[in-house]
Amino acid sequence: MARGERRRRAAPPAEGARTVERAARGGPGRRDGRGGGTRGAVRGATMAAVVLVLAVALALSGRWMVAWHRAQRAVTLHSAPPALSPDSSSPAVAPDLFWGTYRPHVYFGMKTRSPKPLLTGLMWAQQGATSGTPKLRHTCEQGDGVGPYGWEFHDGLSFGRQHIQDGALRLTTEFVKRPGGQHGGDWSWRVTIEPQASGTSAFPLVSLFFYVVTDGQEVLLPEAGPKGQLKFISGHSNDLGDFRFSLLPPTSPGDTAPKYGSYNVFWSSNPGLPLLTDMVKSRLNSWFQHRPPGASPERYLGLPGSLKWEDRGPSGQGQGQGQFLIQQVTLKVPFSVEFVFESGSARAGRNQALGQLAGTLLTQALENHAKAFQEHFEKIFQLKEKGLTPEELTLGQVALSGLLGGIGYFYGQSLVLPDMGVEGSEQKVNPALFPPVPLFSGVPSRSFFPRGFLWDEGFHQLVVQRWDPRLTREALGHWLGLLNADGWIGREQILGDEARARVPPEFLVQRAAHANPPTLLLPVEHMLEGGDPADLAFLRRAFPRLHAWFSWLHQSQAGPVPLSYRWRGRDPALPTLLNPKTLPSGLDDYPRASHPSTTERHLDLRCWIALGARVLSQLAGRLGEAEAAAELSPLAASLEAPDTLDELHWAPELGVFADFGNHTKAVQLKPRPPHGLVRVVGRPPPRLQYVDVLGYVTLFPFLLRLLDPNSPRLGPLLDVLGDSRHLWSPFGLRSLAASSSFYGQRNSEHDPPYWRGAVWLNVNYLALGALHHYGHLAGPFQTQAAKLYSELRANVVGNVRRQYQATGFLWEQYSDRDGRGMGCRPFHGWTSLVLLIMAEEY
Repeated sequence: MARGERRRRAAPPAEGARTVERAARGGPGRRDGRGGGTRGAVRGATMAAVVLVLAVALALSGRWMVAWHRAQRAVTLHSAPPALSPDSSSPAVAPDLFWGTYRPHVYFGMKTRSPKPLLTGLMWAQQGATSGTPKLRHTCEQGDGVGPYGWEFHDGLSFGRQHIQDGALRLTTEFVKRPGGQHGGDWSWRVTIEPQASGTSAFPLVSLFFYVVTDGQEVLLPEAGPKGQLKFISGHSNDLGDFRFSLLPPTSPGDTAPKYGSYNVFWSSNPGLPLLTDMVKSRLNSWFQHRPPGASPERYLGLPGSLKWEDRGPSGQGQGQGQFLIQQVTLKVPFSVEFVFESGSARAGRNQALGQLAGTLLTQALENHAKAFQEHFEKIFQLKEKGLTPEELTLGQVALSGLLGGIGYFYGQSLVLPDMGVEGSEQKVNPALFPPVPLFSGVPSRSFFPRGFLWDEGFHQLVVQRWDPRLTREALGHWLGLLNADGWIGREQILGDEARARVPPEFLVQRAAHANPPTLLLPVEHMLEGGDPADLAFLRRAFPRLHAWFSWLHQSQAGPVPLSYRWRGRDPALPTLLNPKTLPSGLDDYPRASHPSTTERHLDLRCWIALGARVLSQLAGRLGEAEAAAELSPLAASLEAPDTLDELHWAPELGVFADFGNHTKAVQLKPRPPHGLVRVVGRPPPRLQYVDVLGYVTLFPFLLRLLDPNSPRLGPLLDVLGDSRHLWSPFGLRSLAASSSFYGQRNSEHDPPYWRGAVWLNVNYLALGALHHYGHLAGPFQTQAAKLYSELRANVVGNVRRQYQATGFLWEQYSDRDGRGMGCRPFHGWTSLVLLIMAEEY
């Protein structure tokens, strides 16, 4: 489609050339053909017209070629050697990472790290006496009434234990992996359902649905047992070799004696991963009897009870689209069910005395892994040794586990709108498909943002890197693998059908002119400081891509004057917007200049680029990259020079650093029927000036530690930070000063405030790191910084702990007025930084 669009856009120049020729031959515009001069004059005019046509055609052709070249580069992978080997996700190279809970958007499921994975998952429903379809739980949703839920333990590798509250039910999902063979080893699940309240006498009837989905390359062969129960499912694929699934008979929790269950099975072609829930709902249309021995029968809705291959294609194999096989087991709460995956190559090489990873063997493995997790956690973060309370210890373990349990593996193609070199011109071309790429990444929220976000991931990896540096190398390597030929990385990665199905269409397209804060450099800086040989070896491989990414950012976001920078991609000044958003900055609706223009200078972006230049110049020097060091070191020095920063961003009339642009304070939203709220600009009119907004952006030279401890600018920033009229609140630093006219204001009739007062953990973490830094350096503000550090840390940790105890969730943001959690939940992305704050790891 994109190529066809370019061909259509190439048509007008040819049509224009024919128009010119017609005019030269006497078409429209010719006077009358009589008395027009000599024949030689006519020939001369004709030749001139031909020359003009050729010149126009060449110019247009050249312009078209430039546009075509830009469009191609936008969707071409970078030529630098990859930071990870092409087979780094394979079971041969990383067997212990091949299987994982890499489907963060489902309550419980696992998949392989491969382009065409084998997927497994769990659904459940509480059966009732009514004729309506029971609520089927599968994917994590904001408004489905499930919760709290989250991982109690998750080591990011081999083990996890999760608790889910669903009304009167409490589910516990556990998994453990066992290494062996050449295909990623074995794993086992245990799902336990108990009543939420003790002493319950009326136990509900619950159905669990265990499913396996293939994507076309695997073969599944179910072996039928009595009354709809599968003995096992055998299969084969190129990635996994031979394998087998077994759903074991249910038992009472903590017991080995079987408990009576009713079974149903359904087998069909794969309808597409986003449609699995709907397919199961549509098939829950037949009533069955649950008849335990010696008990009254109860009816329940079940799947068609046979292994008839539904929707069989002409070839008898579902037309190559894969298979969907699901086993339903229905019984009375409380109970436990185990689901076991066995690798053929692991089984062949294992001591047969070990047997299946089930029953008491599974119980022992789960207990051993839980103990190992807790020991490793204390060894790394030392919360007990540092005197934190048991409640804070639990909070820290949950924060880490939720982040690790949210890591996903994605594969697919992004939609990219090329950068045509002139702002606004991207509307004239169609988006194109980026090449298929994998991504191994954390996610901000399993329920609302279950995909990779560039500026979030840098904060995620600050936590992960302390726990398991190898996981961080894997994540960074995958993100750098997304680099296009220009050095751009899309800020939101929507890869695969499951991810795409959860994103509104208007947000699917990534714009190759738009940047995002380069937070991946934060864990890179930590790796550089740590000096782990494995980290340094990785950074050596990754350096060409890190350098290309930074160079693109530095060049593409350059501002109107040297050493100034401007976020491309601000919203236009629409009549419905109080202040046009700057989504690429990551701070979305944080107020900028009221009237967007190319004259803007953005303080936060300049500080991010100063950080990038500093980190990469240090890395180049460490790696012996002399040419890159010679380029980056002077740039880093220039960007950190206080005089240049003052000249571009110090606002004497405000007494702080600020953005610069075409701005007026006289902007507000007013009702104007029938149009609703409309932006009204009063007097004084906008003019080029510093933007008088106090908030997170104000602090960036301090947040990224770009100021000398003796800088006279440090004191005013600490004063603003610690003033309750501005940024200080009992629950953390608010994103926008309470004194600002934008504080708590909607950006449009349908757009509530986001970065206009709420407390965000990522920026509070940066602030605490900076206060800790300046509180340990001799200077006139050392005592003030140390005092603010102690108070702010207590406020942030105390509020996140209280909100977790009250709701069972970590939240996207917190109210600066009463501390309550706000936004989406669970949010185990950068809110997990509370762990590093408790451990004082900055």
